[in-house]
Amino acid sequence: KLWFHFSLYKKVKTNFHERSYFCVSASAGLTDEQLATQELATRFAHNEMLPHMAQWDQKEEFPLSTLRAAAQLGFGAIYCKEDYGGSGLTRLDASIIFEALSLGCVSTTAYLSIHNMCAWMLDTYGSEELKARYLPDLATMEKCASYCLTEPGSGSDAASLSTTAVKNGDYYSITGSKAFISGAGESEVYLIMCRTGQPGPKGISCILVPKETPGVTFGAKERKVGWNSQPTRIVHLESAVVPVANRLGEEGEGFSIAMSGLNGGRINIASCSVGAAQASLDAVIEYTKTRKQFGSPIAAFQHTQFEIAEMAAELLASRLLVRNAAVALDTKHPDTVVLCAAAKLYATRNCLQVIDRALQLHGGYGYLKDYPVQQYLRDCRVHTILEGTNEVMRVIMARHLMAS
Repeated sequence: KLWFHFSLYKKVKTNFHERSYFCVSASAGLTDEQLATQELATRFAHNEMLPHMAQWDQKEEFPLSTLRAAAQLGFGAIYCKEDYGGSGLTRLDASIIFEALSLGCVSTTAYLSIHNMCAWMLDTYGSEELKARYLPDLATMEKCASYCLTEPGSGSDAASLSTTAVKNGDYYSITGSKAFISGAGESEVYLIMCRTGQPGPKGISCILVPKETPGVTFGAKERKVGWNSQPTRIVHLESAVVPVANRLGEEGEGFSIAMSGLNGGRINIASCSVGAAQASLDAVIEYTKTRKQFGSPIAAFQHTQFEIAEMAAELLASRLLVRNAAVALDTKHPDTVVLCAAAKLYATRNCLQVIDRALQLHGGYGYLKDYPVQQYLRDCRVHTILEGTNEVMRVIMARHLMAS
């Protein structure tokens, strides 16, 4: 399906990669099929996202029609099996796609990555009946999905969550609240991590709750620094009754299901940071060649050249770490969890610094909303916080290193 749609775009010219020097080219080392996937995503970002990026941010618009157009290219369920409409691609393919799409809009791409994570969780752990009912619509994004782990009182200490699901025959009654939920109010499908048993991680289950379920309500839309093209709200559940058949996996497996989803989520969000850093580097190279001070383009100053060289090195290192982690996840490497944590820690932190340095080299113009670098900075700031804070990434790595 993906390759068929690529044929519609292959004659269209794009200059995204032509602007990037080979040493930091996102295309380096990819196979022909990966290059085709990347080109498809890059064209879509350039034609369908970038022209609207500022408007979506400033007016806080959720671009559902654009997301559905992306899904028509196979981007709604990228690494889900093809049985129910998934594209059947790899985690590395997904990383390449999310990086490319982030050239056009980080915020919209980040939501798409969360939707993909939810679709994969359903595809991997859901019953055949549940997959048949929901996955086809998730793949086309006729229905959108949200991941619901964080609560007002449990962030990094996710295993202490207090949302409860009480079993009564063939149904669960769920009560509690979930905070900082991307897509809340717009999504039709919510994967709720809730307590069905003992305290701690072994007492948590993952249950699919449809939006229309009585007892499901939403808080006001949060006012955020970035990620403004996707709504964020609290999800309230007050005795929301859903069938036991809506549970993913067995009772008590919800926390491990949630964590397995986050391994891929960390790669996805890091890929978004890499894409934003690439766009910012490309922009600042062009800007410094044309901006003149003291009678010369500022690109001629050694300080500018050294700054850009450092930015390029951080971008390249981030991309390599992220793609290495994606391959580890694809191949079920025994150190996948720590490799995903390392990639997320390094790429989200260092790509944010790349974007910030690009803004600094733009001078006062970089602080204006007429220039996209400030939006890349605002949208990527949250990447060091969500999908597990970077402090938690350090904990994961340190525990692994000390244990070994």
